[in-house]
Amino acid sequence: MSTLRRIAATVSLAVAASLSLAGCAGFGGGGNNGNAGGGGASSGGTPSGSITFTTWASKSEQTSFESLVKKFEGEHPGTTVKLNVVPYEQMFSNIDAQLSSGDAPDVFRVDYGNLGVYSSQDQLLDLSSTFSADEAKQFTPAMWEAVSNNGKPYGVPHQTDVSALVVNTDMLQKAGIDPSTLPKSQNDAWTWDEFQAVATKLRAALPANKYPFVDNWQQAGATRWLSWLFQADGKLLEDDQKTPAVNSDQGRQALDLTKSFFTKKWVPPTSSVKSPTYADSLFTEGTTVMAFLGSFLIPDLNNLAKFHWTVVPMPKDKRGATDLGGNAVVATKATQNPQLASAFLKFLVQPENMAAFCGATNELPTRTDLAGSKVTYTVRPDVMPVFVDQAATIQPSDVKQVTSPVMAAANTALQDQLDAAFVGNQSTQDTLDKLTTAIKQAASK
Repeated sequence: MSTLRRIAATVSLAVAASLSLAGCAGFGGGGNNGNAGGGGASSGGTPSGSITFTTWASKSEQTSFESLVKKFEGEHPGTTVKLNVVPYEQMFSNIDAQLSSGDAPDVFRVDYGNLGVYSSQDQLLDLSSTFSADEAKQFTPAMWEAVSNNGKPYGVPHQTDVSALVVNTDMLQKAGIDPSTLPKSQNDAWTWDEFQAVATKLRAALPANKYPFVDNWQQAGATRWLSWLFQADGKLLEDDQKTPAVNSDQGRQALDLTKSFFTKKWVPPTSSVKSPTYADSLFTEGTTVMAFLGSFLIPDLNNLAKFHWTVVPMPKDKRGATDLGGNAVVATKATQNPQLASAFLKFLVQPENMAAFCGATNELPTRTDLAGSKVTYTVRPDVMPVFVDQAATIQPSDVKQVTSPVMAAANTALQDQLDAAFVGNQSTQDTLDKLTTAIKQAASK
């Protein structure tokens, strides 16, 4: 379960890269979706018929989806939603093949990074007529941006997930740092200098086989490095979402800082972006004092961590920033029952339904009317306000970059070049130059 959730709740652009490379061949124009079950509107204008909904899910997510499907069918007599839960590893290769053959599900779950690839290939249902301007404003601007392409929504932002800094307070106190001095919100979050001072003190106090912290940029999470770039007020892409912008003073600052994590032995040497060992494993086994982790891992930490721990905000430089995790739900353009598909998407993001799903899964809502303490979390509710507060640091400009179709190829480049910089002694300038070249090549295709 830990591995599934770790992968599924991130912007999993490694999968998006394979879809992008497939180009038009992989998105060859919708079929007639034989699984849609026909239907449409009854004489009263209400949706009827059946649709299919494909998703991956943790145990708590599957239970929540089953409950929501049952509720929707009860509120819409004469409708059926066939829920199909598949392993995450198979999810998008299946969807790609089904889109090509014209046999795609009516509705499917997708992370925000992959959504940009699908919407740019004209494979998703335009929901402009489903949500009025006032209804669209009920979502945070950043998350509505995440499901939009050229100003049109192609999905609903079902939930989000962001990283914050989880701290082993037992190890912290043993190293001579009083846990009561930890920051609690964005207002008192550590600056980069303060964070480095804490890491320096921990390094001096810890044995050689223990480390101050670990970042969660492993494998498909390489885009989480962008949090540091955004904190420096830098950009990977210009506003056109194609032109590289990382070769900048801010890019050098972010890369120099994160390279120093390895040279100063603040992080385990095996925790670079291509490491097969994930940050939460290193934290729960007691190898690191702190770890950058997403809220979706809170249930796992609650079960596995045999020590006291808490959560504090990520450090900030020019501004606060974090990664964009979480998932949207979309409808395929070729669905035979667009009215029912649209109604189901709108149902999923109604306040009471979103609150129930997020509360059961330790994920974050995307609606402004669910901000603050409006969601009741079932596991470690004491730490969830930090994640809610952290999510507010995501800016629409950050979302535009992460959801750009160019990011599919850029994520592969990030994995290669960051790993070369962190553990291969590649210089900062060479790394930025190679990232720039890779982005230019991706944008030209």
